[in-house]
Amino acid sequence: MKHPSTVVQVSTVIHDPASVDAAIESRFSARAFLPRPVPKTVLQDILRVASRAPSGTNTQPWKVYVLQGSKKDELVSQVCAAHDAIAANPALAAGHPEPYDYYPEKWVSPYIDRRRECGFGLYGVLGIGKGDRDRMHQQHQRNFRFFDAPVGLMFTIDRIMGRGSLLDYGMFLQSIMVAARARGLHTCPQAAWNGFHSIVLPLIGAAENEMLVCGMSLGYADESEPVNHYQTTRVDPGDFTHWVG
Repeated sequence: MKHPSTVVQVSTVIHDPASVDAAIESRFSARAFLPRPVPKTVLQDILRVASRAPSGTNTQPWKVYVLQGSKKDELVSQVCAAHDAIAANPALAAGHPEPYDYYPEKWVSPYIDRRRECGFGLYGVLGIGKGDRDRMHQQHQRNFRFFDAPVGLMFTIDRIMGRGSLLDYGMFLQSIMVAARARGLHTCPQAAWNGFHSIVLPLIGAAENEMLVCGMSLGYADESEPVNHYQTTRVDPGDFTHWVG
């Protein structure tokens, strides 16, 4: 006998595929949010939907911490202070190693080219010139203020899990972002927090076996801010697709 939930999944018809596509294609990393609060019920619904993300042998390796109000403000204050301290004394950066390698040790084309295009494009919209370290620092610190979003999310994983679980985690994060779009919300996934995991993890109450994967800002995007109208480019599928057979 088939399990009822299996019958529903296998027979579900997507009546409006254009809306699904729109949720995916309109997702971007918003960098300015309105103070408008997000109801807890909406957040719960987003996480419920995202929990259906696939994972190897159904391990579901994700753990989510939702920060709002005074606790979020406390985290912002502590990490911004550490970020300012590093700006004043770069040697302090050695005390904030990232828990895993998000980026390569050595950049090569075409990845470095895409990275530069993204950085120059974003700073161009913001009017930040090359070499303007003070404004670059201020903009980078916007990450640690959740870009003024009312909701901050922190994602952790048990350190015992393997690299494949990070692949699973990516699908979970994408599911959150797409589900948020379906509800009129925007997000910004942020690896920038990883260097400050020694501050983040104790404050959110994570256990010693947990590793920070990334953070995320979530809320209603401020459409009046130019930074939210910047669009990154995408490689044409023909350039990365190989038809075999």
